[in-house]
Amino acid sequence: MAKPAQGAKYRGSIHDFPGFDPNQDAEALYTAMKGFGSDKEAILDIITSRSNRQRQEICQSYKSLYGKDLIADLKYELTGKFERLIVGLMRPPAYCDAKEIKDAISGIGTDEKCLIEILASRTNEQMHQLVAAYKDAYERDLEADIIGDTSGHFQKMLVVLLQGTREEDDVVSEDLVQQDVQDLYEAGELKWGTDEAQFIYILGNRSKQHLRLVFDEYLKTTGKPIEASIRGELSGDFEKLMLAVVKCIRSTPEYFAERLFKAMKGLGTRDNTLIRIMVSRSELDMLDIREIFRTKYEKSLYSMIKNDTSGEYKKSLLKLCGGDDDAAGQFFPEAAQVAYQMWELSAVARVELKGTVRPANDFNPDADAKALRKAMKGLGTDEDTIIDIITHRSNAQRQQIRQTFKSHFGRDLMSDLKSEISGDLARLILGLMMPPAHYDAKQLKKAMEGAGTDEKALIEILATRTNAEIRAINEAYKEDYHKSLEDALSSDTSGHFRRILISLATGNREEGGENLDQAREDAQEIADTPSGDKTSLETRFMTILCTRSYPHLRRVFQEFIKMTNYDVEHTIKKEMSGDVRDAFVAIVQSVKNKPLFFADKLYKSMKGAGTDEKTLTRIMVSRSEIDLLNIRREFIEKYDKSLHQAIEGDTSGDFLKALLALCGGED
Repeated sequence: MAKPAQGAKYRGSIHDFPGFDPNQDAEALYTAMKGFGSDKEAILDIITSRSNRQRQEICQSYKSLYGKDLIADLKYELTGKFERLIVGLMRPPAYCDAKEIKDAISGIGTDEKCLIEILASRTNEQMHQLVAAYKDAYERDLEADIIGDTSGHFQKMLVVLLQGTREEDDVVSEDLVQQDVQDLYEAGELKWGTDEAQFIYILGNRSKQHLRLVFDEYLKTTGKPIEASIRGELSGDFEKLMLAVVKCIRSTPEYFAERLFKAMKGLGTRDNTLIRIMVSRSELDMLDIREIFRTKYEKSLYSMIKNDTSGEYKKSLLKLCGGDDDAAGQFFPEAAQVAYQMWELSAVARVELKGTVRPANDFNPDADAKALRKAMKGLGTDEDTIIDIITHRSNAQRQQIRQTFKSHFGRDLMSDLKSEISGDLARLILGLMMPPAHYDAKQLKKAMEGAGTDEKALIEILATRTNAEIRAINEAYKEDYHKSLEDALSSDTSGHFRRILISLATGNREEGGENLDQAREDAQEIADTPSGDKTSLETRFMTILCTRSYPHLRRVFQEFIKMTNYDVEHTIKKEMSGDVRDAFVAIVQSVKNKPLFFADKLYKSMKGAGTDEKTLTRIMVSRSEIDLLNIRREFIEKYDKSLHQAIEGDTSGDFLKALLALCGGED
């Protein structure tokens, strides 16, 4: 077991068992496997309650007492996932890693994800122990086997990591940081093609502390995080490996929390991944992984394992997990510090917002107007030309085209488009032709007209727009529908939900920075509201969430976590319901990370049976010149597929062509 650094706090979930007696444990295990059947409860109770060092002593005692190999007997008595887990726990960590890698490169095909996970996350010492264990267990050279089973830059980076020679000096040279930033920039963004060797050398050898500063400076210098450059410049397994290295440099526990979540989300469970991580991290950083998991996914690792597995396998995993962070008193104080550090990291990583649609170079409204007229004249319609022009012009340029079209032909371009195209394509193209405020005003009007109200559309628009955007929407609504937006909301909604929407629709959110003292007061205000006093709770949340500035609210959320050990979003979901809950959650998510909020909305609009074309269209139109590039990055980061791929798999025809043009590229 890797021991924590001197003075560091132990963060594993498995500890040395007090009053440990290896002979007694060996006898109990022998009895549990003696005769017909086996006492699996006794086996899991002993093995998951002992440290790895103690398990090795049990193995030795078992052999001395009975002349038998304990692991061989366990393999004979147990089966399936439970056997794999228990046997994994019985091996020394380095030998367990060696077995995982041997399995990953044996037979037909290679489990690249396993190779990436192990080699991107291990320390120098762990890597040296792994190489030695592989040699001892299989009488083979690990480097030679990896070279024989992989290729290209992916192979080269694996070999570099395998050396276990990453610098470990915490003293960082500012000059070297700047030089590495420049070298990475020139090797990728500034170069025709990519100099992969520079990425391999720097990311494979520099110390973690040095690389964290490199990543910060890279963002300041280039306006984009290093992950975005890796996705843009590298590809395939090499790209995935480099992204895993970056994640582990930033936070190894967060990398594993994400791996665990993805192993259990959706249909089916990736049991090999789940077992490998729970075994390998149980005596290293499981408490940190639990805390980050709980903060990032708003559910405990324990509860997700409980709902996703069964039988003795589940019981063993839960013992390794070590506790339920959703249970009263279980969410330990360190969680606040971990959550706070995550917030600080997200603040550093906040990048310039970028759309995918930019003003066209050499723009000629006269030529565009004529091309559009030609595309709609006579029999049939040239949809490709319409899509090509309108999706590759900024909104300001589209307004010039509208004016030029009327001047040249005495016709209204919007009316002509309406008569020539239909369905989802028409909604998308006509939306792009409207000024943004008028488009939002129309979406709000549609959400409130007819039978029923589209509360989700109201929330999406009003919870995410800036003060300037909200004021412009108010003016557009009054101009287009001869009624104030506030009056429309008042007559179509009710209760606290109406109050929240009207507050947001004033566009009077504070715009200053954070105020730490006020943030603590605000956090205390919403933390102190007694559970069950729903009216008071909703009023206090509304007063703060609908009026404070985004930077200030981020600080409020941090202070709230420190006071309660809960994320504010978790509290809202637990204490509130219906449209009020949905509105507050949307505000919180928008404050935390607006592009991620929209990425989630886009994903949900396309998952499952059927497509929510209205939501898909509304977001693609409204964000195309604001932050759609950022949304794309968040989408691929969270869902392991690009927005381009999701759209391609869920839409068709001219609607698909127009959406992909707005999307702006394949990540």
